[in-house]
Amino acid sequence: MKQGYRTAVRALIASLVPMVALGGPVNINSADAGTLARELEGIGPAKAQAIVEYRQKNGPYKSPEDLLKVQGIGAKVFDQNRDNIRVGSAAPQQQKAAGKKAAGGS
Repeated sequence: MKQGYRTAVRALIASLVPMVALGGPVNINSADAGTLARELEGIGPAKAQAIVEYRQKNGPYKSPEDLLKVQGIGAKVFDQNRDNIRVGSAAPQQQKAAGKKAAGGS
């Protein structure tokens, strides 16, 4: 009986490992709502959309803690995701467009 129990527990643990590994670093300045909802724990489609809308209204996030300014994002959700939140610059396509404008291009 013990052997069967151990095997079942090992199988359960092995099946959960891929689920734990799914969440990865996400740049909150360039990710779309779908990516945010998929990669961040406790963030569903509505909160993910709120993150994107806050960014569009207020500009890029300067630090991961800025996520706490979004309505519906509390300390618990932030702490769950702290290690996976990145705040790099805007998406590469946005950077190219800004560079062309600065250089006088169209």
